[in-house]
Amino acid sequence: MEASPANAPRLLITAGPTWEPIDAVRYLTNRSSGRLGLALAQSSIRRAWPTTLLLGPTPLPPPHTSHCSIRRFQTTAQLKALLVEHWPSHDVLLMAAAVADYRPVDVEPTQKRPRDGHGWNLALEPTPDLLADLAQTSRPDQTLIGFALEPADQLIESARRKLEQKHLDAIVANDLTTMESDTITATLLLRDGRTLSPGRELEKLEFANWLLDELATIRAAARTA
Repeated sequence: MEASPANAPRLLITAGPTWEPIDAVRYLTNRSSGRLGLALAQSSIRRAWPTTLLLGPTPLPPPHTSHCSIRRFQTTAQLKALLVEHWPSHDVLLMAAAVADYRPVDVEPTQKRPRDGHGWNLALEPTPDLLADLAQTSRPDQTLIGFALEPADQLIESARRKLEQKHLDAIVANDLTTMESDTITATLLLRDGRTLSPGRELEKLEFANWLLDELATIRAAARTA
């Protein structure tokens, strides 16, 4: 095993969707493939950086290497527990997971609701804002990087609002076409007000390499903002 470089950052990466159960067989989810988060993990592993990957329910294969510890989750609650457990021992969080905004209120975890020919009204409640919650307990030396998936005409405005509201160090803004795609066109917004971009559409692994190349800049901007 290749040794990690001196002073290598310890990365915590989340990837994939969440599944929010309705009953024993049904759940609410989204179309996230987990491809970007897996690309970030792959890029970190290639640098021999210590990496922990929190991976949701995706059919894509996880990396197999001693440089990456993998923990699986399905629900938002499970991901929250893993973040609380692992974040204190890491330097950088890349929150690429597509966490559900809502979950069912009345869940029947051991039963399947029968089809009876009638309608079914689901009551939903908001899930916790995991990034905003982590920001409240993060140390000054830790770096929080979020991701904003929004319609193109609202992208930068929405991403900047989330950057401020969640108290993040940086946020990656990419439009809805990114979901399930092999490529990404994205803009990186820093806490100090600067905006960075690779300037073109990239394969997701290419973008992951670019983003991790910018990590030192992101962390320096967070310290001076």
